[in-house]
Amino acid sequence: MELLNEIFSQFNAVLWGPPLILLLLGTHLWMTIRTRGVQRWVFKGIKLSVTPDKTEGDISPFAALTTALASTIGTGNIIGVATAIVSGGPGAVLWTWLTGLFGIATKYAESLIAVKYRRKTEDGTYLGGAMVVLEKIGHPKLGVAFALLTGLAAFGIGCSVQSNAIADALVTNFNFNASLVGLILAAVTFLVIFGGVKSIANVCEKLVPFMSLFYTLGCFYILYYNRAYLLPAIELIVQAAFTPRAMAGGFIGSTIITACRYGCARGLFSNESGMGSAPIVAAAAQSRNPVRQALISSTGTFWDTVVVCLITGLVLVSSIIANPAISTIGLEGGELTTLCFAQIPVIGTPLLIFGILTFAYSTILGWSYYGERCMEYLFGKRILKPYRVLWIVVLYLGCTMKLDLVWTIADTLNGLMAIPNLIAVLLLTRVIVKDTRYYLDEGHLDETDPEME
Repeated sequence: MELLNEIFSQFNAVLWGPPLILLLLGTHLWMTIRTRGVQRWVFKGIKLSVTPDKTEGDISPFAALTTALASTIGTGNIIGVATAIVSGGPGAVLWTWLTGLFGIATKYAESLIAVKYRRKTEDGTYLGGAMVVLEKIGHPKLGVAFALLTGLAAFGIGCSVQSNAIADALVTNFNFNASLVGLILAAVTFLVIFGGVKSIANVCEKLVPFMSLFYTLGCFYILYYNRAYLLPAIELIVQAAFTPRAMAGGFIGSTIITACRYGCARGLFSNESGMGSAPIVAAAAQSRNPVRQALISSTGTFWDTVVVCLITGLVLVSSIIANPAISTIGLEGGELTTLCFAQIPVIGTPLLIFGILTFAYSTILGWSYYGERCMEYLFGKRILKPYRVLWIVVLYLGCTMKLDLVWTIADTLNGLMAIPNLIAVLLLTRVIVKDTRYYLDEGHLDETDPEME
């Protein structure tokens, strides 16, 4: 197992190295340019997300957004940001934020084509995503590859590692029994996912806004508590992003390239822009045209990275400056997060535990939908019940086992699934630009696309 873990780790070092990061960042920048800065429409997208659109689709636009956010707002928003700071220094926070800002354009583009090329299944529900898009534009093998990689990745990053994070938080802080946690979590999840997309979306509609608001307000309290160190934290983040720094004040030394590399990598991993996961649920949304839902879906990256990751980064950096005894040297991301939040009396540790529990559970729900839609694409409706049963089993096992190898393989699968999805986005650039010009720039956002099924 150790040898296998080492092999996958070395492969990931190459996969998640400069080539993939450049491909993702390059796509972000390319789509930003070609859509004439679709980020400027983000607040319009937020308004549309809470505006009912009673047209063809399985769930409301807001339900689709919150289900996508359920999978992206996860432990990566808390621990992932800390990992970036540990490895790349405080400047990594700014690079994480910039990655999210430009990633809005890619999330918009991939969601647009997912809605535009979605199809109805035999039972009248909608199926879409990179696998359907690639099939319709003449690359079915790439579509199969994406579906297979996503379906398998879901068991790792979306299921077992999330249930493991929940169990670890409860066992460490409250001395719960891991098996009991697994049984309770399995039972609760069973009741939700066996109800299908409407059941999952119904829970996400209620859970995601509540958990995000609660965590954000808690972080604002911490920032107020650290208010004397907030401005120095912002200055340090900006300076460290563009200038090499020696070890000082609890932070490791870092170069501009190191800060950029780790900040971009964690940002890309956190918001999933370019990975092709969120468009799967966007394709199920009620929407009169593909641009309308794409705009709504793009706000997911705004909330996930531009808001939540930035706030978490400010909390961590200001806490380290305020408490010189905290050092990032020799720590892992989770350890740094625990130390920083523990410095805040009364609210710090409970807020961290609440964030981990709710963020991880919502990810389990969101990714269960992604996985089963990809498996349905490959094997048809008959696979759904067995897949859901297997999901529950893996979820339970995740609570009771060490998952170092699973984490490593999940990173591999996530990186690989991005490649066919980005190919689809780049091949359909002209389609994306044409629809964007018509519906957004020329003011036809309320019109119905007659070509949509």
